[in-house]
Amino acid sequence: MKTILCYGDSNTWGYNPRTQGRYDHKTRWPMVLKRLLNEGAPGSAASLDDPYWWVEEEGLNGRTSCREDPVEGDKNGLRQLIPILESHKPIDVVAVMLGTNDLKPRFSPLPYDIARGVQRLVIAIQDSRMGPGNTSPKVIMICPPATVKSPVFERVFGDSIELSKKLPPLYSTLAAECGAIYLEAGKYIETSAADGIHLEAEGHRKLAEAVAEIVQKL
Repeated sequence: MKTILCYGDSNTWGYNPRTQGRYDHKTRWPMVLKRLLNEGAPGSAASLDDPYWWVEEEGLNGRTSCREDPVEGDKNGLRQLIPILESHKPIDVVAVMLGTNDLKPRFSPLPYDIARGVQRLVIAIQDSRMGPGNTSPKVIMICPPATVKSPVFERVFGDSIELSKKLPPLYSTLAAECGAIYLEAGKYIETSAADGIHLEAEGHRKLAEAVAEIVQKL
């Protein structure tokens, strides 16, 4: 059995922009990913009762890449990373989708700083040696889709739309720099207009399909 760790924020946790609750296990993109990968797995291992791929969900509402949040508290993704990796070791692949919460005006963010923060986290995963036989896990560095205008989270995120649109080329460059696999989520999905930050159920499905395509090629 191979293990994928999905490390992210509320969009990995499965926040529903229409109900403010959580999508069920069948809808959240890591669980859709698990189903897609095991449907195409070799031999009898394709059964979900005896999966070839095991997917771990590690999404946290408000998680940043590496920033301490003075308002929401313990959300620093880099600081939380190693204990989480150790608890799931050995890990073959880590899919990281972070950066949306770094857009908040309270951090006075610059586009490069956000992308560099995610790269720091990716490098920490590579250096952790938490893969099989103490090797480095493969890392998929996912740039989140751009935010869209909505009054729901405006008081928290301000006008972050143009800032979020500047992230893809920076993520791409920094992923290549450290040898991570890059995925631009915005090519496949859009943020929901219901709250401007989170994904509709269809977005979860399409994101899972894009990640599955990468994993199947590894």
